[in-house]
Amino acid sequence: MQPETILKEWFGYDSFRSGQREVVDTILSGRDCLAILPTGAGKSVCFQIPALMQTGLTYVISPLISLMEDQVAHLQQNNIPAVCINSGMSKHTYNEIMYDIHTGVYKLVYLSPERLQNERFIRFALKNPPDFVVVDEAHCVSQWGHDFRPSYLQIREFVEQLPKRPLYAAFTATATPAVRQDIISSLGLADPAVILRSFDRPNLFFAKKSPADKDRALLDELEKVKGKSGIVYCSTHHHVERCFRLLRQHGYSAARYHAGLSVGERTVTQAAFINGQMQIIVATSAFGMGVDKSDISFVINYNMPQSLEEYYQEAGRAGRNGADARCTLFCSGEDLRIGKALAQQQEKPEGALQLLAAMWDYCHHDGCLRNYILRYFGETRMENCGKCSYCCTSGWWKQFTDFFRNDPDY
Repeated sequence: MQPETILKEWFGYDSFRSGQREVVDTILSGRDCLAILPTGAGKSVCFQIPALMQTGLTYVISPLISLMEDQVAHLQQNNIPAVCINSGMSKHTYNEIMYDIHTGVYKLVYLSPERLQNERFIRFALKNPPDFVVVDEAHCVSQWGHDFRPSYLQIREFVEQLPKRPLYAAFTATATPAVRQDIISSLGLADPAVILRSFDRPNLFFAKKSPADKDRALLDELEKVKGKSGIVYCSTHHHVERCFRLLRQHGYSAARYHAGLSVGERTVTQAAFINGQMQIIVATSAFGMGVDKSDISFVINYNMPQSLEEYYQEAGRAGRNGADARCTLFCSGEDLRIGKALAQQQEKPEGALQLLAAMWDYCHHDGCLRNYILRYFGETRMENCGKCSYCCTSGWWKQFTDFFRNDPDY
């Protein structure tokens, strides 16, 4: 069966997006692969199709239980034999799943990097080795990345223990040239094909502001996109709660999401947002990874993120349907103080502070915002974009905001 046939019959898509077929072909050729594809480019399909075309088992290593469960649920809806192993399941359920893996019931097994350090699981994997290992959100392995997870450093050791080296691929949406090299060496990818697509998202409009009154600025910004679906990101639980109350007081259909809420409440909130029952979600960075909602029309960062990687991932959740979308960043001295405090709590505070400094520099950059972002990720571009708050004239700015406010079909 050809990849296009699987894409159509199992996933319902008529054709591959840019870069997808190249990644699929590279994996099927047996070569290690590092794929850096922009947010919304459809990374999951790139490894799910080869997994279905292989005769053996595929392990997908992912950092978040919610992300794994969401992907597995989508696969199961398409009758694709996939399962997620997580720490929350009972011993009985775990044993049943392991038996089913052993007997060939599943094609894809999603698990956290911490699972690879479990002695019982290692013994099982040595007797039932995977033919294909996928590392999702691979930037988590880099100590210079924005979301370093020490457990990701154990993936290489696990792969090297296996009786036969599997196909090996890593995926991420945001990685600077230095982080790419760190991913390759830390995971032990062997002469990988590095497949890189432009980080540019032409349909996204970037704006940054340093308002004296952020609450007023937030309400003004929401007025421009009234009736649209979007995310307001905050750096702390306190800011989430404050913005959530502000939006509710002004009649917005809003919900909140942060790690201080129960799993049940977060699950209900996410479902309500995806299904369109809530228009706006106010959240920390805990929300968004793997969320399957293509019609997000705006992302507002009420606080400055910890890094440009984090910012671009969050902003990139807008406009995945190809429609124009607004990405607005607020920044202040308070944000920098909060950012420094959070950076000091990281495993590698020096690296975290360097990332924060680049983010702060972006906030005060006097030039094309899109060019700054693309240069940061290693792309060169000479001309200004004409679609950011720096490049736009007042006439274009008015035309753009009028489009969002008045277009009945948007």
